[in-house]
Amino acid sequence: MNDKTMITERAIFAGGCFWCMEKPFEVLDGVISVTSGYAGGANKNPTYENYAANGHIEVVEIVYDPARVAYEKLLDVFWRQIDPTDPGGQFVDRGHAYTTGIFYTTEEQKKLAEKSKANLEKRMVYDKPIVTPIAPAQIFYPAEDYHQDYYKENPLRYKFYRSGSGRDRFLDEIWGKDRKQWSEHELKKRLTPLQYDVTQKDGTEPAFRNEYWDNHREGIYVDIVSGEPLFSSQDKYDSGTGWPSFSKPLVQENIVTREDRKLFMFRTEVRSRLADSHLGHVFDDGPLPTGKRYCMNSAALRFIPKEELEKEGYAEFQPLFEKR
Repeated sequence: MNDKTMITERAIFAGGCFWCMEKPFEVLDGVISVTSGYAGGANKNPTYENYAANGHIEVVEIVYDPARVAYEKLLDVFWRQIDPTDPGGQFVDRGHAYTTGIFYTTEEQKKLAEKSKANLEKRMVYDKPIVTPIAPAQIFYPAEDYHQDYYKENPLRYKFYRSGSGRDRFLDEIWGKDRKQWSEHELKKRLTPLQYDVTQKDGTEPAFRNEYWDNHREGIYVDIVSGEPLFSSQDKYDSGTGWPSFSKPLVQENIVTREDRKLFMFRTEVRSRLADSHLGHVFDDGPLPTGKRYCMNSAALRFIPKEELEKEGYAEFQPLFEKR
């Protein structure tokens, strides 16, 4: 499909300083453009000098191809850029102009945003209530040219601002740089010795003597450390190896692969993105259409049956198991 026939949609998010909200969305495949701007105030054509005084807040408008990137993915990225528990602004930027918000352009976006917010609340990532509002989109006004792509045009100032504002420090504490930074002491308290050995020391559990190799219930498998969704029972099959095997991941973005040359052989290791847990290995001898065998350790996974998805905060995967 070329650009002339592409059907695009708009999403509008407020996450404090709009400089910090462009890059996380622009790197996504399927995002066409991200524009910094103002919305929500009384006056028309606000400027940087008067937008706050007239009730506007800083926002970004995202134009995206829904066939390539889902609105749910944009929501996931949004939550991971902000502190949704702070009603007074974001980090060092205080006041209404820097508050957070999701501004839907369609009723479907509203439904998905409310569902996403509810799921985040159920996961209890934060110890305070989530106050980010969900409201209808109002007129969007692009900001001045010098505010656009600030991270590209002023990379050093952008980096200094993100660090100095406390945003990166907060997000690192909540979500981790590439993983959640649990201490070794905390992990040893939370995990069994086998779970710790597998996820943190790249260990391997015994074949045919592990929890999920012969599990036939419907549901999803999440990282034992972070809870990030990894695999679905719909893609699980009996590989005859004695370990739970899957033909593909449930959420591809949560899977990281690396070369593994240990044990005098070449293999492809599989790790989780957020927690950086060692999960197992992937091989090219799986069933079609993928031809992949994700051979995982049960000790690195937690199984959530389909009837408990909503209660556990994974309601977005419930439709996978509904009869059509």
